[in-house]
Amino acid sequence: MFMAAQVDIPKTVGALLAGGLVATAFTGVITVQSYNYYKSYRGDAMRVRLLVAFVWLLDFCHTLFVSLSLWHYLVLHYGDTSMVDSVPWSLAMTIAFTAILTFLVHCFFVHRIFKLSVGKWIIAVPLAALAFSRLCFACLTTYQLIKLDSLDIFTHRFHWSFTLGLALSSTLDILITGSLCYYLSNSRNPSSSLNLVIDVLILYAFENGALTTAATIVSMICWLIMPHNLIFMGLHFIISKFYANSLLATLNTRKRLRGTTGRTDSNSHAIPVVLTEDFTSQPRGNIFSRVAQTLQVADNSGPKRRSASPMVHINVQQTVECTIDEDEMMPAKVDSKVDRDRNRDAESA
Repeated sequence: MFMAAQVDIPKTVGALLAGGLVATAFTGVITVQSYNYYKSYRGDAMRVRLLVAFVWLLDFCHTLFVSLSLWHYLVLHYGDTSMVDSVPWSLAMTIAFTAILTFLVHCFFVHRIFKLSVGKWIIAVPLAALAFSRLCFACLTTYQLIKLDSLDIFTHRFHWSFTLGLALSSTLDILITGSLCYYLSNSRNPSSSLNLVIDVLILYAFENGALTTAATIVSMICWLIMPHNLIFMGLHFIISKFYANSLLATLNTRKRLRGTTGRTDSNSHAIPVVLTEDFTSQPRGNIFSRVAQTLQVADNSGPKRRSASPMVHINVQQTVECTIDEDEMMPAKVDSKVDRDRNRDAESA
């Protein structure tokens, strides 16, 4: 049990205060991200819009519980070092709300993997099972913390539940990131204009996965090495913010990715891409319904010939059909068809 002479204020209450301040700052970032989403993507499916609203609500409630926890330690029991071992219900609830938010974000990315793998349940089901298991262990941890009301007793009896929850979360992050990068890489097509978009998606998947994995692993290491202070909890406050931000950032970068398909290397001789339809007016599941690429070649080079020689005009048209998931910017199919029409007009002298 925490003894008054042994309590290290900077590593207990100080760690909670630092983590709470950072978490509150991230709540502002998430609020701005949510506002930008609803302002820019009014045509998204209702399920995605509700998901964003629920994630924002969970994040707001999480910040509220963090604030109540700080009030408990810094105001209600100011100067009472014997209360550091006590776990208020608000502090325990932050673990449950982090787990719920993490579960939603994991399910979102598992759904993307399911679509990229062309409906392979053998990949999606184990990932979803791991996400649900992580949620169960977090709920068990929350329940036992509220029931025992002592961090020291919880550490001796249910140390494994919190450890397994963090371990499952970090493992799932690694598996999801690896799966996304693998299936996105396999979606490349040498003749596809979406390769640049796929490269950006791979980068986003890796960055988001690396950030959440690192935060979870660092929190778990602090919990295993220093279970009798609250540094691990201060870091745990921030984990849910990283997950919420990864989801919102993924949704809000779609307009940037849409613009990426129109870019070409100035030093290359690639066919210019013309987007023939407005993205925002596309039906669900077909953002890039038509990406038209047109090349017109006229045989006008060289010296002018005799009027008796025929002049040849060759028109070559190439149309690329692309299907991309509107809600998640996932390339699903790329079909190419080349139609060549040759018209010859002869002029006699």
